[in-house]
Amino acid sequence: MIEKGRISALQMAIIMHPTIIATATLIVPYITGKYAKQDLWLSPIWSSFAGFLTIYLAYQLNKHYPKKTVIQYSEEILGVIPGKVIGFLYLFFYVFITGIMLREYGEFVVGNFLIKTPLIVVIISMTFVCALAVHGGLEVIARTAQIFLPIVLAILLFIAILLIPDLQLKHMFPVMEKGLMPSIKGAVIPSSWFSEFFLLSFLFPFLLDREKGFKWGMISAFLVMLMLVITNFYALFLFGGITDMFIYPVMSATKYISVADFLQHVESIVMAIWIPGVFIKISVFYYATVIGTAQWLNLSDYRPLVLPFGFLLVVFSIWSIQSLMELIEVLINMWSMFWIYHLLIPFLLLFITFIRKRMVGKREERNNKKMLSDER
Repeated sequence: MIEKGRISALQMAIIMHPTIIATATLIVPYITGKYAKQDLWLSPIWSSFAGFLTIYLAYQLNKHYPKKTVIQYSEEILGVIPGKVIGFLYLFFYVFITGIMLREYGEFVVGNFLIKTPLIVVIISMTFVCALAVHGGLEVIARTAQIFLPIVLAILLFIAILLIPDLQLKHMFPVMEKGLMPSIKGAVIPSSWFSEFFLLSFLFPFLLDREKGFKWGMISAFLVMLMLVITNFYALFLFGGITDMFIYPVMSATKYISVADFLQHVESIVMAIWIPGVFIKISVFYYATVIGTAQWLNLSDYRPLVLPFGFLLVVFSIWSIQSLMELIEVLINMWSMFWIYHLLIPFLLLFITFIRKRMVGKREERNNKKMLSDER
């Protein structure tokens, strides 16, 4: 098999948590605040339904094709040539998205901390570290996530406690002043983050306890939703109606922390805990891209592709986006592409699978009846 490593369903859930949350916590309050205003805390709840549906589709497809990823079973469902086309579109999409993530990481670090460092240096350094993890395999990524996630959550809890004195509950009122529609509009774009759970289709074939994959996938989606609700609450309680004026509300929120004029500038801690999360996120997308390409090309090993694709990702991250504001516009306007690749295409693949198996079942039933009648 192209990947010899195996992980548990719990490790899969641990991997997916930072994969979704790493970039979402930084920018989702800004995006939802533009549409939902004081109801922005409701938006992650509505957008989480896209995550639950995505997990269901990925798991059902895996039940029919347990040892295959979407790159492989699309060929079996649609035929070789249409399947190859769908596989290529997925791979191109993941290359582009991973490049966008690298650019987002670079813009954040350079814009907030390493102001005099060239953007290309920051991007190349992260790409190289992720390439080492991807080359090590799925088990390496899983164990790294296991180490980082508890530390990150503990520090985030610490920061949340320090922010409590600055919170003002009055900012959330009146609740649903204009009905549900503002919060639903605010949920459309964040739903693209939840749809990233379709990456489970690249992880399900390598689970030790595949029967628990669906349960832990749902638990992971619920915890991501809960964390985004809490993050949006904190942004709302601090900034109120001006939340959408801050591109990185969480980063801006930490600048309010000051304990006895001693504990200050906690935003540097935010960067320190955010980088491991982004590292896991980029590594998972990077891994899905190279292992999917190896399967698309029918190679026996994906590791020779790791460094060439690293170079390609750096090129995409630099050439595809010209500025931070253009990056924000791309993130806002790409939600429909995520829906197409992570919801619409999987739904069609599953629908065709059901229709085909039903037709095969009816054909077998007719053959059995014919054999019985011939025997009589």
